[in-house]
Amino acid sequence: MNQPVAIDTQAAEPAPAAGVTAGPAAAEAGGILTIDLAAIEANWRALLRRAMPAECAAVVKADGYGLGLEPVAKRLARAGCKSFFVADLAEARRLRAALPDPAIYVLDGLLPNTAAAFAEVNARPVIGSLVELAEWDAFCSGSGWHGGAALHVDTGMNRLGVSANDAAALAPRIRAENHGITLLMSHLACADAPDNPLNQKQMALFREVRLLYRGIPSSIAASSGIFLGNPAHCDMVRPGAALYGVNPTPGKPNPMQPAVDLKAHVLAVRNVGKGETVGYGGVWTARHASRIAILAAGYADGYLRSSSATDEAPGTDVMVAGKRCPVVGRVSMDLMAVDISGLPDKAVRRGDLVTLIGDDVTLDDVANKAGTIGYEILTSLGRRYHRVYRG
Repeated sequence: MNQPVAIDTQAAEPAPAAGVTAGPAAAEAGGILTIDLAAIEANWRALLRRAMPAECAAVVKADGYGLGLEPVAKRLARAGCKSFFVADLAEARRLRAALPDPAIYVLDGLLPNTAAAFAEVNARPVIGSLVELAEWDAFCSGSGWHGGAALHVDTGMNRLGVSANDAAALAPRIRAENHGITLLMSHLACADAPDNPLNQKQMALFREVRLLYRGIPSSIAASSGIFLGNPAHCDMVRPGAALYGVNPTPGKPNPMQPAVDLKAHVLAVRNVGKGETVGYGGVWTARHASRIAILAAGYADGYLRSSSATDEAPGTDVMVAGKRCPVVGRVSMDLMAVDISGLPDKAVRRGDLVTLIGDDVTLDDVANKAGTIGYEILTSLGRRYHRVYRG
């Protein structure tokens, strides 16, 4: 079997594909992040089956939710994904360099004086205002570019998007031969709460707009929206977080496969006496003589400071030698402490690996304990880990 190839992720080279590694060497890194591309593909296929006959696109913004835009997108393209969504032009350039054929939509839309760059990359802006539309139309008219764009309709999120009234007023343009609209889309604000009445309100409004744009593909559902059923599927669904293992159905069993495993090296094991404190601020006090493992990971590596433990509030758990052990004290930039008093002596030694995400500790467990969502955990994972792409 070929040995993994080390790749410098700071260089402007394509990110690694399955079976290779990235970042510092495993022995030199504070931790090891394993990304399962097969699980990401399996999640995409599961969402495709759920949404059929709608197309299943993929959102790979924020560097593929922190896991590597190029390896994720290449794997999904080989699986049959034909449309991708990124946040900005820089991501679109990276994606186009990796994949020459798929449609690429840029969710942040058209910044002033960037229309020519979209044509250069062959990417499609998601138009979210009449000002953007006017600038895009002027560029297309003057240059003869017919690469297409999405029209974003605001149905209740109140972020980006033209109003439903403006969308209705623009609808007659689709009678023109080169109207340039390749996708009509909106975005659900509360899809992860199926009983929220705003979901039905948004879908009903979008359905009215869709009737005016017959023949134009439409999309409103992202990850959680796919689980609202057929009325939300339209012609295309565009999952993001669910591809990477985040639970799109909070409060229910996760239908997605986990895609990441994160481990950190033990730097030291030390004894802490009863009444002594651990970490910055002395916010956690040992209630009895304790053994503490110091790990080489912190908030600079995406293990959020809000995962810390105080005397009043427990921290997040990690897996040490097959047993859950709690974080104690404050998570600092590069280090964190874990109470391993419940393990046998010498069960944990310097250089051992401790599981921060994986085994019995899910991505959503870590996010919930930190008071956030899996999206933030994933996109915060630093570049100091040794990365292994498998699958």
